[in-house]
Amino acid sequence: MDTGSRGDRVALAVTEGMLHFELAVAHEVFGSRPAAVAGPWYRLSICGPGAVRVGRFLLEPDAGLDGLARADTVIVPGWADPEVAPPEELLAALRAAHAAGARVASLCTGAFVLAAAGLLDGRRATTHWAHTGELADRHPAVAVDPDVLYVDNGSVLTSAGKAAALDLCLHLVRLDRGAATANAVARRLVVPPVRPGGQAQYVTTPVPARPDHPLAALLPWALARLDQPLTVTDLARQAGLSPRHLSRGFRAATGTSPLQWLLTQRIRRAQELLEQSDQSIEAVAAATGFGTAATLRRHFHRTVGVPPDTYRRTFRTRESAEGRVGYGRA
Repeated sequence: MDTGSRGDRVALAVTEGMLHFELAVAHEVFGSRPAAVAGPWYRLSICGPGAVRVGRFLLEPDAGLDGLARADTVIVPGWADPEVAPPEELLAALRAAHAAGARVASLCTGAFVLAAAGLLDGRRATTHWAHTGELADRHPAVAVDPDVLYVDNGSVLTSAGKAAALDLCLHLVRLDRGAATANAVARRLVVPPVRPGGQAQYVTTPVPARPDHPLAALLPWALARLDQPLTVTDLARQAGLSPRHLSRGFRAATGTSPLQWLLTQRIRRAQELLEQSDQSIEAVAAATGFGTAATLRRHFHRTVGVPPDTYRRTFRTRESAEGRVGYGRA
């Protein structure tokens, strides 16, 4: 891996309508050199059209939006309201920066800004799971992936929500300066050093809130039987619906199909067992309805981004490290 090919000029693109959390994440990573890292750090600047309010904070940018074109990396924080079009001057500045060779990355709903600028057309991208459907609907030329933490297309990168913004920032540091430096940043922030971009966003599939909803009793019933080979016919019979009506109602209530919902719940249960028990992979596969270790490994790797053995090792290593420095699980 080439860890020295990127420059150190990082610019945060800021206008009215940005979210302060993602901006603060990027500022913390690129604006503060860890004590354990020797030598110069990134040169961070905030670029905007003038004094702008971000959340409850009033920011005085270091340069105008034209300063983005002089950066090596441009970070676009979260965009507060995806239904509001970003200002054209911001979109033009981002296009100019990308054309000048800058690497452009969005955090959370900042993907809507990159999409509006046309920088995601024909590219795979992600954003916060609650907004992936809207991003796909509003920008059909973008290949939206709702199931990952971040997507690296080389010159254009996007992340999912909140914590995934930090994952993407650490990924950029790792690309630029190597794993040791990224790990030093992670240690200072007391976060896991690596969560691969392909890892799932760990979204809990919504459950209908109304007690009279046809699925209100079905979903808990299915969750209690994840070790069994449930089919759509089994679910429909339990709900007192035809398979067709079940599938239609299931998608309306949860946003996904019955079988995809079952797969998600099986994966989540497997994660819990890998984290909390010493059961073998074969036993975890049986307890979650996958049947064989090979089937569990295939689905788990495709969904989470790492094999179950690696997931357990990483989790246990993190738990051990947290215990040594006095940090428990949240």
